[in-house]
Formats: sequence, C-alpha cells, structure tokens
Amino acid sequence: MRQKPLWGVVAVLLGLTLLLSACGSKEEKAAPLSGGAGVQAPPSSAPQSAEIPTPRLGPAGAVVEVDGSILTEKQLDRELKEKISGMKGKIPAAKIEEARKGLRQRVIEDFVVRTLLSNEVRRRNIQIADREVNEAMEQLQASFPPGTTLESQLKKNKITKVKLREEIDFGLKINKLVLSQPKAKEKATEKEIQGFYRKNSDKFRSPESVRVRHILIAKAAGEDAAAAQTKKNKAEDLQKQLAAGGNFAELATTNSDCPSKESGGDLGTFTRGQMVKPFEDAAFSQKINAIGPVVETEYGYHVIQVLEKHPPKTMPLDAQAKEMISSYLQRQKQQAAFNHLVRELREKANVVLYQP
Repeated sequence: MRQKPLWGVVAVLLGLTLLLSACGSKEEKAAPLSGGAGVQAPPSSAPQSAEIPTPRLGPAGAVVEVDGSILTEKQLDRELKEKISGMKGKIPAAKIEEARKGLRQRVIEDFVVRTLLSNEVRRRNIQIADREVNEAMEQLQASFPPGTTLESQLKKNKITKVKLREEIDFGLKINKLVLSQPKAKEKATEKEIQGFYRKNSDKFRSPESVRVRHILIAKAAGEDAAAAQTKKNKAEDLQKQLAAGGNFAELATTNSDCPSKESGGDLGTFTRGQMVKPFEDAAFSQKINAIGPVVETEYGYHVIQVLEKHPPKTMPLDAQAKEMISSYLQRQKQQAAFNHLVRELREKANVVLYQP
C-alpha cells in the first residue's frame, strides 16, 4: 500500500502567482540607516551607531511604521499568539520560543510589504470586479480534494468567507499591479527555453514505473499469532487460485481489504519510493501478469500482479515541454517584477522599525 504523505496546510489564493512575503529581509538589511525614506533596521539586522540609536516602541506602542500606518505591539502579540496556538503539538515545546522569534519577524515583514502594496493599489485606483472574485472562489473550491469543501477549510483555518473574499480581492489587485510592470509581461524566448531544458535535464526524466493490482488480507492491531496465520493462509489460498487461472478482479472485489477492491484491486501506476519497501520490491521484480508469492507488509498480506512496466525515459523538448517551461519562466519573470516593485516602493516610503 502507498506510504502516507505528510501533508502541510497550504493556503491557496487562485489567480495569484506571487508571494507577498517573497521580498523582504535582504532588501531591508541593505537599506540605509537614516531618517525619512528607507528602512531603519532593528538591532538584529545591522549594527547600530551610537549617534543614531534605534528608537524603542514608537507612538501608540508601534513596532513598525509605514508611511503613517502602524503595527502595534498589542496587535503583533495577538497575531503571534494565534499562530503559536496553531503550532502546538506540531513542534517540540523547546522550539516554541525560537519559532516565535522567526514568526515575529515574518509578521512585521508581511505588514510592511502589505502596507506598501495597499497604498500603491489605492494610489493607482486598481479595481477588481465581483465576477473576478467569484471566479477565483470557484477555482479555489475546485482545487480541493474530492469530499473537501470550501466551508470546511474555512472553519478549519478559522477564516470567514467575507475575509477570504477580501483577501482574494486584494490578491487579484496585486496581480494586476505586478502585471502592469513591463518586465512581468515579457515572454520566455526560445533561447531561454532551450537553456532551461539543458540545465535542468534531470527534471524531464520519468523514472521507472509499474502498474499493479493486488489483494490485501489486512492485519488487525493486537491480533495473536493464530489469527495472523489464518489470514496468511487465506492469502496463500487466493494466490493459488489466481495462479491456477482465477479471475483476479472478482477475487479482489470479494476478498480484498483494500479500497482498491472497488476497481478490481488496481492500484494504478507508481514509481519507486511510493510504496512500502516489501511491496515495492515485489512489484518491480515480478514479471508482467505473473502471480507472485504472498508478500507481507505492515498492512497485511498481499497477492500482487504486475499489469504494466514502464522503463525510465526522458521527455523530449516538444511543444508540451516548451509550454511547461515557458509558463515556469513567465512566473519567474513575474516574481522578479514583484520583487523589483517592492524594492522601489520601499525606497520611496518612510519605513521605521522600532526596537521592542
């Protein structure tokens, strides 16, 4: 059976190709230590001069100020508590304080970038139609696995539908803002596409794969040796029936404990590393259509039949590959345009970071 992947929580705003936090600490560290335009860096970013001491908390308890907009210590603490609360049980208790420091810097940085972008969106009067937001909401719902609803994800992440619409509206405005930059509209050239293909040839190689069907007689937690032997005997009996010409799909449907029994035991195509090792070793070593011996794994006893074998191959630089590469390079150009835009906005803005 497939090894269970470790899923992370991924927040997706459809229509966005750019990350708001992608540009930040490197530019901030390089900014001049002066008043007015530029960034006054905190002690952790650069050494402070005795003549220009870093101010402590600013007006109204401000931690950072961006052209008059402030993030207060109370607001920052409230957001950090929410984020830390969501991390409990996911990281060791000893690492919480270290994580808090990193999150603190991230929240501050996100506030700076978001404020700069919000101000620029207002200055340019960029608007998004309700239709565009609705389409993005529909695409977001369509991106979820079967059985997962938008409502369940909102509840899980403690976000209201109104808040999500606001975030999507903002994201689409940023997209328009970035795509208004000439560099963001540049298409990948044939030379760039071919160069990328040559430098990343390993990414266009498909590994060896097999298509397999199986019958699983599952183990149960805490069962004794006698019960386990009974199940192994059942699997071996099924193996003999199949080796003698039994109908695999029918026997899988009536005997297998794996959900794949609904499709006659067919697990589809997979590559190395996707299955537990005993199962993988059998699948890649058996001959096509042969009924192999019973294989024991942590899940139980398997009778395996290999339906197809596909050797490793390299994807040619055809129209499909060129389209994939072009799309990837286009996103890179948009990301670069985004970074450049944020740098320009920082240089013009009055951003002051205060020492806690």
